[in-house]
Amino acid sequence: MSRTATGRSQRSGKAGTASAPWRNWAGNVTSRPAREVSPASAEELAEAIRGAAEDGLRVKTVGTGHSFTSIAATDGLLVRPHLLAGIRRIDREAMTVTVESGTPLKRLNVALAREGLSLTNMGDIMEQTVAGATSTGTHGTGRDSASIAAQIRALELVTADGRLMTCSEKENPDVFAAARIGLGALGVITAITFAVEPVFLLTAREEPMTFDKVTSEFDALHAENEHFEFYWFPHTDNCNTKRNNRSAGPAAPPGPVSGWIEDELLSNGVFQLACALGRAVPPVIPSLAKVASRALSARTYTDIPYKVFTSPRRVRFVEMEYALPREAGVAALRELKAMVERSPLKVSFPVEVRTAPADDIALSTASDRETVYIAAHLYKGTPHRGYFTAVERIMTAHGGRPHWGKVHTRDAAYLSEVYPRFAEFAALRDRLDPDRLFANDYLRRVLGD
Repeated sequence: MSRTATGRSQRSGKAGTASAPWRNWAGNVTSRPAREVSPASAEELAEAIRGAAEDGLRVKTVGTGHSFTSIAATDGLLVRPHLLAGIRRIDREAMTVTVESGTPLKRLNVALAREGLSLTNMGDIMEQTVAGATSTGTHGTGRDSASIAAQIRALELVTADGRLMTCSEKENPDVFAAARIGLGALGVITAITFAVEPVFLLTAREEPMTFDKVTSEFDALHAENEHFEFYWFPHTDNCNTKRNNRSAGPAAPPGPVSGWIEDELLSNGVFQLACALGRAVPPVIPSLAKVASRALSARTYTDIPYKVFTSPRRVRFVEMEYALPREAGVAALRELKAMVERSPLKVSFPVEVRTAPADDIALSTASDRETVYIAAHLYKGTPHRGYFTAVERIMTAHGGRPHWGKVHTRDAAYLSEVYPRFAEFAALRDRLDPDRLFANDYLRRVLGD
């Protein structure tokens, strides 16, 4: 056994005084925790949480740092869950999988595919941990299938008093109703049980389309496809659409050369160079956008779900995303396009549009309403305040809900108006964490004190 700088006994190699600041993936958030811990079990985590409370330290957990907000930042105890990883059990009768909270989605997807299983829906990045992704409301696009958190059937978390609590529709259902997207405010998740299904095939159809065509036909495209999304390239009238639908097969993945050209050379390598040039010389961005929007050609391929839903994202960026009532999506997007065209802004990254059905999670961005997501991005290191402020003004005028892990300026006063179950979540937080052990500046802003 060894002792930390605070004098609390810890297992050697599992905890210690933090020696360097923590930074998120995008590099726009930095914090310096007093100490860090990497528990290998729920018991070790509970011990660390009790110790932090005794020492007057706040507690936050960080996975891979893919949030663009300071939701994981702390000057207290930083929990790194990478040792809490792997599948605990697969229940083929109930069709569920229970996985440790620090497991990366990529590892889960590969392991499930090996077992002939799959999640029903997922986002387009799979580097995040399962707890980090679900706690912030990570989602893909879907007409009928919702976010990753909506696929949770049970979860286990350590509460502020060091208790290990299991939650499901039958056990602690009030906690389950909120903790699936808990923002790290209710406790530290140690395991999640997801619904799964036999692995299936998806056929992806990617196709360029004009902005006017995709917006005028948006309702039909949404209704006719299980998973529809598109990207609009600012400073152009060009979009790239993607339709994913279940297929009887056979599998027909992209060829190794064509797949590399589309997904690595063009979408990452060439795009990285274009973004870097645009950041250095902003006036060239509209010309680059016209070239970029025409670089990706139409293609169709069929593969297992995670190989269709997800894509490599090696170009770093910052992002703002808002969830709007689905009927408001096209109007808001047209307002966004008009704003960019009449402003001096130079926007190098495409705007992403996705959908989700209504769900029953208290702080889900799709809680109780069918939803369209509009996401604005800018290349890492590009000043983003002017663009994001203008985007946010449009989105909030339509009652938009900001993604919990992406840049926004909303506070508890605003959020309590757009979330009908906000007070329910706040009351549960008061009960589970009355002393705000899991608080930080971000949670104080979005949830209040």
